[in-house]
Amino acid sequence: MSKKVTKIGVLTSGGDAPGMNAAVRAVVRTAIYNGLEVYGVVRGYTGMIEDDIYHMDSKSVANIIQRGGTILKTARCKEFFTPEGRLKAYNNLAKRGIDGLVVIGGDGSFNGAQRFSNEFDIPCIGIPGTIDKDIAGTDYTIGFDTAVNTAVNAIDKIRDTADAHDRLFVVEVMGRDAGYIALHSGIATGAEKVFVPEAQTDIDELVASLTEKERRKKLVNLIVVAEGDKFGGGNEVGKILKERMPNADIRVSILGHIQRGGAPSCFDRLIASRMGYYAVESLLHGRHNVMVGIVNDQMNYIPLDTAVKEKHIFSDEWLHILKVLAS
Repeated sequence: MSKKVTKIGVLTSGGDAPGMNAAVRAVVRTAIYNGLEVYGVVRGYTGMIEDDIYHMDSKSVANIIQRGGTILKTARCKEFFTPEGRLKAYNNLAKRGIDGLVVIGGDGSFNGAQRFSNEFDIPCIGIPGTIDKDIAGTDYTIGFDTAVNTAVNAIDKIRDTADAHDRLFVVEVMGRDAGYIALHSGIATGAEKVFVPEAQTDIDELVASLTEKERRKKLVNLIVVAEGDKFGGGNEVGKILKERMPNADIRVSILGHIQRGGAPSCFDRLIASRMGYYAVESLLHGRHNVMVGIVNDQMNYIPLDTAVKEKHIFSDEWLHILKVLAS
């Protein structure tokens, strides 16, 4: 039988994502409601190693649900992936009696949590917080909805200036290993083509399509590119198109980190609150070393090592829909 958890730590790790604060708030208040003590770990695993840990109460998470970023800060920590680093982290938790951990982050964060739990028998619960939506076992990750809506809002504005000048715009969005932001924002803004890491784009076919649209006097075109696409991002795609279409007025716009910031959407606040609540419930009911996800609007619990090894399956159906609607 699993030992009873009495004190838990909560941390945010890896890239920040809008809605992380809502998840932290849910974890803290659900834990306190159930009689647990809660400690915030600052700067993720770095804070665990450097003993940057503080006691949290209900007031600690007041007025944060609407804020982007994370009040606990975040960092990537190479030292935690060494046995010596994890031992330092464990000792800092042990001296406070912390016997459970909630980790809000992506697959790298879950990998660290899995190793840590295996070595020191501290149950860990993962909450998927990443704008990339690239984690298996959940339909949603905290921050994706906000990030993609930020991208859509920016691309809509770019379309206005593209229309005013009859330009072709190549817009780069975030997505080093996953093309979900590019795919969703591309479809939602009526892009002609989307470049994603999961699929190879036929440049010849794209140039032929754009040339035909130019002949038909369709001079306003949007190409949305994930930063990690196989051609190397927006600047490289723009360079190729300029070489192949020297008479076209082509501009490149890179949206960058504005996609990470800003107040989380209603949807991100809702799923973050729900996941935070069920993360604590999981610890209380002995469901350890799992990631809390949502599939078909139902809570889904997937082992952390599975969440790390597998990737969210990318559907080619959406790429086909995009092709049809852009024709």
